[in-house]
Amino acid sequence: MLETLHKNHERYFVPGLDRGLRVLEIVAKSDRPLTIAEIAKKLDVSRSSAFRITYTLSHLGFLITDSSNKLYDLGPRVLSLGFSYLNGQDIIKIAKPHLEKLRDITEISSHLAIREGSEVLYLDNIVSKSPFVSNISRGERRPIYASPLGWVLLGDMLDPKIIELFNNMNFQKMTDHTPGNVSALIARIREARTLGYVVSRGYVQHGGSTITAPIFDETNAVAAVIDISGPDSGFNFDEIDNFYVPAVVDAAQNISRDLGFSG
Repeated sequence: MLETLHKNHERYFVPGLDRGLRVLEIVAKSDRPLTIAEIAKKLDVSRSSAFRITYTLSHLGFLITDSSNKLYDLGPRVLSLGFSYLNGQDIIKIAKPHLEKLRDITEISSHLAIREGSEVLYLDNIVSKSPFVSNISRGERRPIYASPLGWVLLGDMLDPKIIELFNNMNFQKMTDHTPGNVSALIARIREARTLGYVVSRGYVQHGGSTITAPIFDETNAVAAVIDISGPDSGFNFDEIDNFYVPAVVDAAQNISRDLGFSG
């Protein structure tokens, strides 16, 4: 769907800022440092314009150059921008071996996700080696109100903040288990917070099950969530409480400890 432009778009839009941010995107997507000529070509501007932009970004610490001052790469100040994806990179590296172990123990696909606004963003997907794999992809987004991962991610948010975030949102029913309004969502969040995990059978889609647990950081905040997820045929439901839940919770606790959580 096309974005609706503000009625004063031409007046408010800052072309120079747009070009600067696009340069950061171009450099970030490249698998190697880029020259001024390469950046200018990708940005579709003159070399002199590209030079002024890269000079400014380098001066501010968002780009760095090699010893010849001809190749440009992302600088350390980019890390301070606070984008969820960039912040999630350390979590991905720390969580991966635990998710792989969880996948191997349960024979169910495991996932890592964070909150971005009102959405769940999947950062990693460790695919099951069995035929029973999930259909979730890395980078996929889902409405946070409709997902057990979302209920866990919102576990340390106060009720007024939840109301502020979702009060004007139209909750679309994905299944019969989808909260229909903010009050129902808060009830789900409280239940997840009390249990410390969520067992879902058909909550997001019919015929699929998940078990979700939170990851905490060194400030005791909910930093991310993990789950195992797949078709019902991949689970032994007689073993939910004494096998699958402990496995997911243990993995989440181990990742939390590696992130500095001491609780």
